[in-house]
Amino acid sequence: MSAKMVCSFLVACAISNQLVASDWKQFRGNDANSVAAGESLPTELSGSTIAWKSPLPGRGLSGPIIVGDKVFVSCSSGYTQDRLHVLCLDAAKGTKLWERQFNALGRTQTHEKMSNATPTMASDGERVFAFFSSNDLLCLSLDGKLLWFRGLGSEFPNASNSLGMSSSPIVIGTTVVVQVESDAESFACGVDTVSGETKWQIERPRAANWTSPTMLPAVGDQPALALLQSSKGITAVEPESGKVMWNFEKGASTIPSATVDQGTVLIPSNGLTVIKPNGMAFEEVWNAGNLGPSTPSPVVVNGMALVVNNSGVLNAGKAGSGERLWQLRLRGPFSSTPIVANGYVYLFNEAGVAFVVKPTEEKGEIVSELDLGETILCSPGAANGALFVRSDKHLFKLANP
Repeated sequence: MSAKMVCSFLVACAISNQLVASDWKQFRGNDANSVAAGESLPTELSGSTIAWKSPLPGRGLSGPIIVGDKVFVSCSSGYTQDRLHVLCLDAAKGTKLWERQFNALGRTQTHEKMSNATPTMASDGERVFAFFSSNDLLCLSLDGKLLWFRGLGSEFPNASNSLGMSSSPIVIGTTVVVQVESDAESFACGVDTVSGETKWQIERPRAANWTSPTMLPAVGDQPALALLQSSKGITAVEPESGKVMWNFEKGASTIPSATVDQGTVLIPSNGLTVIKPNGMAFEEVWNAGNLGPSTPSPVVVNGMALVVNNSGVLNAGKAGSGERLWQLRLRGPFSSTPIVANGYVYLFNEAGVAFVVKPTEEKGEIVSELDLGETILCSPGAANGALFVRSDKHLFKLANP
């Protein structure tokens, strides 16, 4: 092989690696839609695909995020869950690179199934943002240096509930979008990623809510929008200013969150409702009462909308019309939102059993299963050809040997 051919081959490999390798920067992925774009994850799960499992110092329902060669996850410990942990692990080896601990400033009481470390962290690629049920929001560098700390639980002491808060923040541009809603006090705010200062704050419906904001990507001259969900419906706001662009007012679930696919928004509302935004307005595309999700949020793969119901049944409908396609019974219950990669769906039930499902328009087929033997309530993350998921005791990495 000539020197020119070798050089061309190495450049091609480098480009290929850049296309395949990507981060998983927030709850349900970079675009908050549960799609691991460009990833090829293991489909035949077995004991040999457990690359490593690393012990964790406390409980948590928060999912892991991955930035470069590092995995970040939050935990809470102590009798009252008032000890907050942020861990950074080496993605290749599973060894702990650093850990920071903080005292919670807000209310730490939660339902026994939940914990203070329920919200998933987020990152802008340079910093990581950890949010807790106590409404403590903190920012760390990728090397673990504390950059700023906001005790929103102290600033807004009535914004809490006895079951615990679970909304995960998202990052859009230079703004961390945080949703804090309860029966007594509710608000959403945009926090500057660098300074930690509030850019904007808007009032939200006063009602308990456990959904997380999602993102409507930029289209043409229309910038990316943050979508805030509550029992009243969906509110679209500009992340830099907090300006309200439009409202969907037909109500929505307060547990599973909306997701976005190719410019449409799939809302857990009266089953599943799909709308198509356009500037300051939107049009309703379809509604399917038989596609209502339970705790997991809906996902879209190959033109199919998938939801998991209360009986642990995976339901598929056409993303363009809502027409029911098929049902696949899995062993539930499920709290974790599935993720999609390379045409496969990855699901984890509460007992810790992982399912890989290959969906087609005709049927859904279970390709493989793996019992991790520990309770799993978090939504997984995926990056660099690997799947990351946590229990209360361990963080697991699943990858081809």
